[in-house]
Amino acid sequence: MMKGEMKPMKRTNHSTKALALLLSAVLFLGLLLPALASAESLYVIPDSNTRKLTREELWEYQYDTLLYAFNEIYARHGYKFQTGSRCYMWFTRMPWYVPNENETATDHHATYSQCSKLENENVDLIKAVRKEMRDLGTTNPKGKGMPTPPNQNVDTPRGFTYVNLKAGQKLAVYTAPSAAAYRANNGKASVSTNGAVYALGWDSGWMLMLYEANQAGQYRVGYVNSSEIKGTLPSLPQLQWDRCDCEVLETATLTDDPALTGKALATLSKGTHVTYLTTMYNSGAWDYVETTINGQVARGFVAAGSLSMTTIESEFQTTPGLGDG
Repeated sequence: MMKGEMKPMKRTNHSTKALALLLSAVLFLGLLLPALASAESLYVIPDSNTRKLTREELWEYQYDTLLYAFNEIYARHGYKFQTGSRCYMWFTRMPWYVPNENETATDHHATYSQCSKLENENVDLIKAVRKEMRDLGTTNPKGKGMPTPPNQNVDTPRGFTYVNLKAGQKLAVYTAPSAAAYRANNGKASVSTNGAVYALGWDSGWMLMLYEANQAGQYRVGYVNSSEIKGTLPSLPQLQWDRCDCEVLETATLTDDPALTGKALATLSKGTHVTYLTTMYNSGAWDYVETTINGQVARGFVAAGSLSMTTIESEFQTTPGLGDG
């Protein structure tokens, strides 16, 4: 059991089982807002919308932290991030974040038009400092990292949401969206639709979900094929990953259960090349990556900080809200 996580209670019926899984999903995404958390702790740079930033202070932050810093300015105005991206996973957990319903997936004019001249200048400066770091080949590792991720009210979980699947099904679960991908539990990982299932979205016709494994007290994140699901398919967003080539800095454990046990799928040795997909949070942060296990494609989680970007991205996405243009 991971430090700070709750020991699962015995469940005797569907309702208590669903509640326990909800609580685990909630913990996975870092919920239960601390009553005494200050408003400032919920921002990377709390006053970036009211004060002109300086190049010197921005050089006190890590390269990746500055990505969130300039997107935070847009997030204050409800910028809609692509589902699955690391900015989506971070900002949708902020109690102050309210998506701008006037936006579409490709049109963010409603957000940009609300930004002040000062905010736009701060965005440009943050991007300029990030470019300086790239030009110097550094991620400024000794700089300030991300603030402690906030927890969130259990009544309003975001990210993984409950999906109502037709009962009586037993679906094969894979660690990546392919029937040729690695399958946990000695190739027998599966989910029963008689229990509670929570999903994040669709990836190439596969549903990424969080569910309770057959083993008591273990939860898994994995994929089921939409063609195998009987009944009405859940209405879920399409996932967009922040893909980036990375290298494992030190030996790291790959798990499909970051919610509770952290049970290993595999051990990734130092120097292993993986594809970074996104970052998810609970009491800590987890990088979601794609790699191989026994020659099969596999996805899982490693503790944040385990990876080194071997190709420092010009940006993961091309929309102005995520660009370094």
